[in-house]
Amino acid sequence: MSVKKKDIRALSKDQLRIFFEEQGDKAFRGNQVYEWLWNKGAHNFSDMTNISKDTRLMLEEHFVINHIRVDQMQRSTDGTIKNAVRLHDGLVVESVLIPTPTRTTACVSSQVGCSLDCKFCATARLKRMRNLNPDEIYDQVVAIDRESKLYHSRPLSNIVFMGMGEPLMNYNNVLKAIDKITSPEGLGMSPKRITLSTSGVPKMIKKMADDQVKFKLAVSLHSAIEEVRTSIMPFNQTFSLEDLKEALIYWYQKTKSRITYEYVVWKGINDQQKDIDALLKFCTYVPCKVNLIEYNPIDDGMFQQASGSAIDKYIHALESKGFVVNVRRSRGKDIDAACGQLANKS
Repeated sequence: MSVKKKDIRALSKDQLRIFFEEQGDKAFRGNQVYEWLWNKGAHNFSDMTNISKDTRLMLEEHFVINHIRVDQMQRSTDGTIKNAVRLHDGLVVESVLIPTPTRTTACVSSQVGCSLDCKFCATARLKRMRNLNPDEIYDQVVAIDRESKLYHSRPLSNIVFMGMGEPLMNYNNVLKAIDKITSPEGLGMSPKRITLSTSGVPKMIKKMADDQVKFKLAVSLHSAIEEVRTSIMPFNQTFSLEDLKEALIYWYQKTKSRITYEYVVWKGINDQQKDIDALLKFCTYVPCKVNLIEYNPIDDGMFQQASGSAIDKYIHALESKGFVVNVRRSRGKDIDAACGQLANKS
């Protein structure tokens, strides 16, 4: 009977050191292997050139490296790159490299499918099949960093958890991945360059605050009127705006970190003065900024981009009250790589 091999990246550095001692080898071999796995991104034991051949064969006997594979890469006319990423069990997620003149950002997935049910998002139409492991999240970042260097001649500068899935519904794995990404033994990125985007799970926002995370928080708000938000994001019935508000106040008291609200304006849904007034009130609860996001259609006609004048009204109202507002133009639309479009069409 063949023994199922363990994924070596599920082991901590200490566990690797103990493993080598149990094999009658030196503990520091564990440090070497750990560096190959995380800092150098090795996908095969044969890549570990400063380790003897016998040791590499022994590792092959005991372990596997369940690395991702970029199955398909699409490049947009605006320089955006979308990866269809195949996981070790054959499932596929998507991740995106978004370039601007000053930065390159990786948009990474945290679940296969999604746990939530936002009606305007293509990913939400895929049932959640499983959470991604920390190494699968990490690998997406490594792949995009390589593409950034190759196609844009600079390393990755920022990461957003805005791909497929609700990151707070895969909390432990997402935090472990961020820990590896920010560790000097991993990619050594500053947590200040990482933004976790959530649809708003109050209990988990409070947990993040208690865990004193150092990365940034963004919330997909889209409406500050209870019934409107519930109509487009039905899970809002469970996680109400009142609960969300309370969690965000708690977050700010604990972290002193300003929140970003992501907000798409749709024709006939949230483009009236009452919608603007409700957002202005919601923005007074904690220090924040607002990203108004251009909508990317997903083929059903229910949601349509609001008029330019409606968006201008939002901008004017927010700025007149002293709030920072940015308009985010969509990138990668021609390859279905823009916000809300990731749906594994490949």
